[in-house]
Amino acid sequence: MFSELLVLYLLFFRMGAVTFGGGYAMLPILRREIVQNHQWMSEEDIMDYYALSQGLPGIIAINVSVFIGYRRRGIPGGVASAFGMVSPCIIIISLIAFFLSNFQDNPYVRSALAAISVCVAALILDAVISMWKKGVKDLLGIVICFAMLGLSLFTGISPILLVIVCALIGIVAQSIRRARSIEGGDAK
Repeated sequence: MFSELLVLYLLFFRMGAVTFGGGYAMLPILRREIVQNHQWMSEEDIMDYYALSQGLPGIIAINVSVFIGYRRRGIPGGVASAFGMVSPCIIIISLIAFFLSNFQDNPYVRSALAAISVCVAALILDAVISMWKKGVKDLLGIVICFAMLGLSLFTGISPILLVIVCALIGIVAQSIRRARSIEGGDAK
């Protein structure tokens, strides 16, 4: 068991060390490591964890790592994964805080950070496209997607409330589909 906890810690340590820009920027790396390389779960599972993490307090990347670690090895796996995810951040932020006053006006540092921001935007766009392909399957999905995007961009509505509303819409939609299938003689 210890060896798998170490694998979880090191895997999420590596992801935490190279993921800039938050949980969605981590999605392509997570997909490659968890789904393709280790084959621990499906891409749909990862998307479910992202959706759930979006509606929970805390940092999405850490929440997702806890879900994956917990699924692999229970509570110790969740703790190992979360600790692995935050360890590089703690180390890097400590170093930056120590040296920042000497380098904050350096044009090379500013240029590097600007380039990293562009890279993060591309990774987030990749995550959006992937989530669109997996999550938007019908007209209702398209309507929900653009309605929530509009509400998110143009109102002060909390993202948590938007996620809860979408969950309720999903439950109602499934109830309607189920009722229709029962009426049609195809109970699921």
